[in-house]
Amino acid sequence: MKNQKSNQIKETPTLKALAPKQIDEEKASKTLRVCVTGAAGQIGYSFIPLLCNGAVFGTNTKIQLRLLDVPSAIKTLEGVVLELQDCAYPLVEEIKFGDNPREMFVGCDVVVFIGGFPRKQGMERKELLTINGGIFHDQGKALDEVAKKTVKCLVVANPANTNCLILQKHAPSIPKENFTCLTRLDQNRAVAQIALKTDAAVTDVKNVIIWGNHSATQYPDVNHAKVRNESVRNIINDDVYLNLDFISKVQKRGAEIIQVRGGSSVFSAANAIKDHLRDWYFGTKEGSFVSMGVVSDGSYGVPEGLVFSYPVTCEDFSYKIVQGLSLDPFSTEKIRITTQELVEERNEALVIEAELE
Repeated sequence: MKNQKSNQIKETPTLKALAPKQIDEEKASKTLRVCVTGAAGQIGYSFIPLLCNGAVFGTNTKIQLRLLDVPSAIKTLEGVVLELQDCAYPLVEEIKFGDNPREMFVGCDVVVFIGGFPRKQGMERKELLTINGGIFHDQGKALDEVAKKTVKCLVVANPANTNCLILQKHAPSIPKENFTCLTRLDQNRAVAQIALKTDAAVTDVKNVIIWGNHSATQYPDVNHAKVRNESVRNIINDDVYLNLDFISKVQKRGAEIIQVRGGSSVFSAANAIKDHLRDWYFGTKEGSFVSMGVVSDGSYGVPEGLVFSYPVTCEDFSYKIVQGLSLDPFSTEKIRITTQELVEERNEALVIEAELE
């Protein structure tokens, strides 16, 4: 996804002529220009239909779609566009695709950063940070130059927290509150485990928190969670399970899926992107909060400026970190561990950045 100069930019015909008449039955009240990076990959392939059918921003919001990927993936990306044309989505006003972020980010309202360099077996963290640091350094500068100053950003590519930090650092004209990273997949995994354990519907479970890094140090916290408005700890009544097995299950779920499926999470990740954006855009339910990686303001002792997963409430495409939650010594230590990992990642990334410059 590095910014490689290229004239490759493709514009497809609008689909107005193909759109069914039922779009007139529900007049579109807004248009959003949305860019998806890594759009030729598996997660992008699973997410883009959710975006185009109204599952993310609703059925009264039209989409101007921008799809970005590396030059070597353009042929595959063109195939994705052909399929999108064949879907004849009523909400899709136009589709453009290419390999230059300075072209694809122009005037964007939302950018979903799925594209990045994946960690391979035997790869050291420094190597991963070096490669992705270059990608998000360049994309941050492009974002700063050509996107709307109100653009909302969601970073999915790992290491998501630190990639988001680098992106935000290189787009200083855009408010830091507009940068988030994905920990909703971890939250969804945690909610599902609690629902299975209590024989409840997932809709009965609320306020499970993911603190910290989207990594194996994340802290899935149920101390404020409820099932049918009753405390999860009271219902399960098994601290050994909740403090050990449950946490480990959620932390290692991604690795478990790779081992069983032979590949990483795809449609569950796409679904989590949808959930993150939808709640951010439409708002959270009264009395409920969700987990998002956001730029820390110092809440709960986390160093200011780190991109850290917090419990948040959302309204009108903005969020607020939930304040005043009690933390027992166990939780405090778990948050300290994941914070320390993020501090180390940040420091290492900043050293690499200094060397590159």
